[in-house]
Amino acid sequence: MQKKTYFNDIIMRKTTFVLTIAGSDSCGGAGIQADLKTFSSLGVYGSSVITAVTAQNTLGVKDIQAINPQIVASQLDSVLTDFDIKAIKIGMIFTSANVIAISERLASHNYHGKIVLDPVMVSTQGNDLILSQTMAAICENLFPISDLITPNLREAEAILDMKITNVEDMKTAAQLLVTKYDLKAVLVKGGHLEGSKITDVLLAGSNFTTFQSDKINTRNTHGTGCTLSSAIAAYLAKNQDIETACRNAKTYIHHAIASAQDIDLGHGNGSVNHFFNPIPLMTF
Repeated sequence: MQKKTYFNDIIMRKTTFVLTIAGSDSCGGAGIQADLKTFSSLGVYGSSVITAVTAQNTLGVKDIQAINPQIVASQLDSVLTDFDIKAIKIGMIFTSANVIAISERLASHNYHGKIVLDPVMVSTQGNDLILSQTMAAICENLFPISDLITPNLREAEAILDMKITNVEDMKTAAQLLVTKYDLKAVLVKGGHLEGSKITDVLLAGSNFTTFQSDKINTRNTHGTGCTLSSAIAAYLAKNQDIETACRNAKTYIHHAIASAQDIDLGHGNGSVNHFFNPIPLMTF
């Protein structure tokens, strides 16, 4: 008799497929690696399209090499012609050429699943993860097709050329982003605000929702933005609405940070703990 394994169980069930389009992090805490860990922990099957390779560790980014746009397009073709992708998380895109490649291939495949876009600009350690002209290309080509964008305060400030210092400013920024780019929804993340609480503001349609959690005193925050956006994508793939997906993803990232706060992970900003309470693979 064949021994039953998790894999045997997976292929006998309907699998929920998700995709991350992002850069590779050699220390495993952010980017593609964080996304795939999150997908596995939340019980969905993760595939990937790599846009750039970074040489980095917990102390910072040493080097970046963008992937050729033809290879990016070919990766997308390979995944989208084989899997029924329910949701896509888009993260670091270093060059505008790759923004165009992604936009064109998604249009070519007539993709209609959910898209969560994290407009990554700077790493946790403060290193630039995008060329100066790339964000304009993202706003023009990828914002219009996204179901949700998830900028942090610094990213929202850069996109809108405004200063954000409190929750009311966050609400104003969210409204400006929705109006300017005709967005379906935006989650402005408030982790950079002073105080003992972290407040994020979601604007979906005309409805504001505020999420609040305790700020955890830890240096192990590498990959928090990547993890949050990929968790939202995973929950959307499971047919949750935007507000519920964001709320559940916020809970997930809070516990992932809390469970890693006392772990020695490198000499700088260590990763969050994606597997603090993983869902068994059989729930794929």
